[in-house]
Amino acid sequence: MSFESVVARLKSFDAYPKTLEDFRTKTYGGAIITMVSAVIMAILFLSELNYFLSVDVDQELIVDTMRGQKMKIYVDITFPKIGCSLLSMDAMDVSGESQIDVISNIFKQRLHLDGTPIDAEEEKHDIADNAKKQVEEVKNVTTLDPNRCESCYGAENSKLSCCNTCEQVREAYRIKGWAFVNSETIEQCKREGYSKKMKNSQNEGCRMYGFLLVSKVAGNFHIAPGKSFQSSHVHVHDLNFLDGGSTWNTSHSIAHIGFGDDYPGLVNPLDSTEQIAKSAMMMYTYYVKVVPTVYTNVKGEELYTNQFSVTKHFKSVGMMSGETGLPGTFFIYEFSPMMVKYKEKRRSLFHFLTSLCAIIGGVFTVAGLIDAAIYHSVRSIQKKIELGKVN
Repeated sequence: MSFESVVARLKSFDAYPKTLEDFRTKTYGGAIITMVSAVIMAILFLSELNYFLSVDVDQELIVDTMRGQKMKIYVDITFPKIGCSLLSMDAMDVSGESQIDVISNIFKQRLHLDGTPIDAEEEKHDIADNAKKQVEEVKNVTTLDPNRCESCYGAENSKLSCCNTCEQVREAYRIKGWAFVNSETIEQCKREGYSKKMKNSQNEGCRMYGFLLVSKVAGNFHIAPGKSFQSSHVHVHDLNFLDGGSTWNTSHSIAHIGFGDDYPGLVNPLDSTEQIAKSAMMMYTYYVKVVPTVYTNVKGEELYTNQFSVTKHFKSVGMMSGETGLPGTFFIYEFSPMMVKYKEKRRSLFHFLTSLCAIIGGVFTVAGLIDAAIYHSVRSIQKKIELGKVN
């Protein structure tokens, strides 16, 4: 068999026969359809490319077998009508672990009533820092013996045997479980103008932000006015030293509440929410259901975190309401026994190429059918006009 006959037989398998250029007719309608088709193909190509470059996330639900872990609770809450000196944050869980008046990793920002910051930079509150500030303020008035040991007014204990500042007296009272009733009878408080500071705090707002480190068991944390302490295994807030307590406005706005680090696509239901108290002494309770979550990115890096759902309840706990409770904001959380696993994966290159061929071939075929229909319709009408069959 000669080479020419092989080539001739091979030509018979050509599925794309060509016509001579002289027998091709180009039209304005065909040009418009070609340009529209090119635009459509470009748009569909970019859409498919964007889909290919994005990651696909698989979801799996399993039983949570991990225990004994620690969890970070991120908090960013603003109380526009209560000063920072009047607020404390406490956390406790069902295992008996408690954190009273949390100061570690929690920051407070003093605010004017219109929401603008009072201080130029953030202030981290703790007893030692407050004591240093108070001593410095006192030194401007009079010189005190640095080695002095002032009275704790009967509240001396193993942690505080000397109380040289008003804050130390309050702390000694808290450890003893005593109520701090009248600051005017405490020499350190009178010297530091404590009562005046408290009254000024009632005309301020406060932003509290940072994080709590808690065990991975059911528990709660809350932000409420008054110094907190344990008395006979009962959690107590001392509200007696604050004048006008019955008019506390516990309105608050939540910028962020998160039980663990954020991952792509996470929606925290309490973020950017606000609660306006319709009456004084409102107690807001958020019941949170925490779902343990593992997120694995395309690099194989795992992030152990949580997502949550929440329901809200509020009530007035003033003396005239007949309800018991403490004004403030409470978050009661418990964990789901199930865990959600998310895993990112790249999309298939072959799937992308297949879709790309389908786009080009599909648009080209449909455009050809439309062009042929228009062309033959126009020619048919033109012939009828030439024969006088159409007016």
